[in-house]
Amino acid sequence: MKILQTLSRLYVNDLTSALEFHEELLGSPAAMRFKIPQIGLELAQIENILLIAGSDEALKPFRSTQATFLVDSLDEFKAYLEEKGAEILRGPNKVPTGKNMTVKHPDGSIVEYVEHSNRPENKK
Repeated sequence: MKILQTLSRLYVNDLTSALEFHEELLGSPAAMRFKIPQIGLELAQIENILLIAGSDEALKPFRSTQATFLVDSLDEFKAYLEEKGAEILRGPNKVPTGKNMTVKHPDGSIVEYVEHSNRPENKK
């Protein structure tokens, strides 16, 4: 059971302009970009930043989530977190990159956990 990477989340309304800015700022292209049309979001990852784009209404349910942890085993983390008194708020769910869940830690912080099983095509 290991956290492989921690991503800072930035919420934006226009992914294309935010992506251009952050790719130049970080000197690196997006590692991935994909849409989740059923919830009106589009996401991109650049280095350790996860850009989450959508309308204010589409972003509203996700703004309280403070970080994303990429993990090696969502099932192991789920069991561990429940044992430690964390509350599973959403999931586990299938997502374009694998599966995820959103968890409220005992200290009140809210974190998304993601286990990648595949990577969506980088569509710009």
